[in-house]
Amino acid sequence: QVQLVESGGGLVQAGGSLRLSCAASGSTGSITAMGWYRRAPGKQRELVAVITSGDNTNYFDSVKGRFIISRDNAKNAVFLQMNSLKPEDTAVYYCNARSSISGWYYDYWGQGTQVTVSS
Repeated sequence: QVQLVESGGGLVQAGGSLRLSCAASGSTGSITAMGWYRRAPGKQRELVAVITSGDNTNYFDSVKGRFIISRDNAKNAVFLQMNSLKPEDTAVYYCNARSSISGWYYDYWGQGTQVTVSS
């Protein structure tokens, strides 16, 4: 089992920045990738950014060049630096960790943190 705790959400004006943090605990040695998803009101959850244990990253097109995902393996933490925020970035952001055990994959989720961008 992996437990995830997020922090760093809040209210910011368009053009501003926020930094989200996610701390993992439990069976962290099985984690192969960590990422951030978001769900805006009335929309489906979408992947924002992901980083693998080998530090490969991938971003949703709309956040490329504005968001940066990073991780601190020693602290079992993942971060999302969000710059040049837009009102359409408003959503609940969820931290995700994917574990691999004996060829099976398991997804774990944080409780979510609200990000609101005002115009």
